[in-house]
Amino acid sequence: MRDPLSKVTKEIKPSGIRKFFDIVSEMKDAISLGVGEPDFDTPWHIREEGIYSLEKGRTFYTSNSGLKELKMEVCNYLKRKLDVDYDYNGEVMITVGGSEAIDIAMRAMLDPGDEVLIPQPSYVSYVPCVELTHAVPVIIELKEENEFRLTKEEVLEKITDKTKILVLPFPNNPTGSIMERKDLEDIAQVCIEKDIFVLSDEIYSELSYKEEHVSIACIPGMKERTVLINGFSKAYAMTGWRLGYACAPKVIMDQMVKIHQFAIMCAPTTSQYAAVEALKNGDDDVARMKESYNQRRNYLVHELRDMGLDCFEPYGAFYVFPSIKKFGLTSEEFATRLLEEEKVAVVPGTAFGDCGEGFLRISYAYSLDDLKLALGRVRKFVERLEQK
Repeated sequence: MRDPLSKVTKEIKPSGIRKFFDIVSEMKDAISLGVGEPDFDTPWHIREEGIYSLEKGRTFYTSNSGLKELKMEVCNYLKRKLDVDYDYNGEVMITVGGSEAIDIAMRAMLDPGDEVLIPQPSYVSYVPCVELTHAVPVIIELKEENEFRLTKEEVLEKITDKTKILVLPFPNNPTGSIMERKDLEDIAQVCIEKDIFVLSDEIYSELSYKEEHVSIACIPGMKERTVLINGFSKAYAMTGWRLGYACAPKVIMDQMVKIHQFAIMCAPTTSQYAAVEALKNGDDDVARMKESYNQRRNYLVHELRDMGLDCFEPYGAFYVFPSIKKFGLTSEEFATRLLEEEKVAVVPGTAFGDCGEGFLRISYAYSLDDLKLALGRVRKFVERLEQK
């Protein structure tokens, strides 16, 4: 019998993020600091709108690109928050989470042999989505000494005549790094000069603690070459609702909608009605959750530094990315021993690319009580390592 599987699919490795959590689920008294999921419930008024939509029988398909009311609210939100204008009728699509948007953007834009610049450490989906199109991922290693920001020089060094897309994953998962306006202006200049498109994954845009998030789409000359991706999972604690969106020039969006039409049909209708309420009336919820995250961020950075770990201050998302290089253990070894000896789960930096070696991702999307309990265990583990 012939092999039923695609060679490309077989070569793609499963996400390294989930490995430890299968173990945690079976381990008594274990604490996980690994999952990037808000610990808050979806705010009640948002849930209530979803419930109301079901009670009213709004259980049918929407248009392929999404509910008109939601697309209009997305445009209003982006104008209000980022000062960028999109037309709901042709430049906006509602997707099943931000991850679907990443996938179909790649499929709509890439041909075999095209190159995609991917800064790492970064979210695990970018490389597989590129490989599934038979395009070529080209890794740019983000440097700790630059606070894991992407520089103009790093981009220029990797550009070839085959480069088509640059992925901009900021605020960044797993490092928590952000890009400031001057950084983006430098990158935009390169993209315009070299005729490169940008996939800007801005799912953590609401979780920026230093200054308001800036999108590269608002830099002059960049909206027409940017696919902006965002969603509701992180900012509004709506991970299970599975809803995101993409904004792009109509020439790109038409093809993305076509792929979405055949693969998905439309995003969940109930989730779309709930998301309208989130965008209309959710600012206070976002501010409240962001304030809690910021308190946890400050606590976690202070505690890790107090243990003697090198930890740059992350200004975005809800992760810290401390270095464990001084202990002479790989990221995988450190995370495995921490789980086995102290029952605390974190994610090895290598889950986000080879250049994550020597680092750990620790999420602070957990209550302060849980963080204090877990950090007490981490401190004991670190003290034992230092005594050897």
